[in-house]
Amino acid sequence: MTSKTLGIALTTAALIGTALTGAVATAGTASAASLPKDCSKAIINVKAKETVKVRTSPKTSATAVGIWGKGKKGTICNDGKAYKGGSYKACGKKSNLWYYGGEKKTGWVPKTCINW
Repeated sequence: MTSKTLGIALTTAALIGTALTGAVATAGTASAASLPKDCSKAIINVKAKETVKVRTSPKTSATAVGIWGKGKKGTICNDGKAYKGGSYKACGKKSNLWYYGGEKKTGWVPKTCINW
C-alpha cells in the first residue's frame, strides 16, 4: 500500500469513527475538554486535607482558577469518580488521579488532597 493510499485509508477510518461515535479521533490521549464535568451527580460536603489549587485541566501546569481551603467543604462532581491526568506529588502522596469539583470555583483538584 502506498503512503498516499494509506493516508486516505486512515482519514476514511477516522471519519467513519467520528460519524459512528460523534467524537473526534485523537492520538490516544483524552483532552481536558473531553473529560466529564457533570456536577448534577455530585458528592457534597467533601473536605480538602490541605489547601489546593483548582485548575482548568487535570495537570499541575494548568491555570489555577481558584483555591480550595484546608478543611473547607466543597463538592466532587462526576459521582465522585477520579480521572487520570498529569502526575503530581501532593498531600504527601504521588498520583495521577484528579477529581473535578471545588469549594467556591469548580475545576480539577488532586485526588490525594480530598477527603470523602
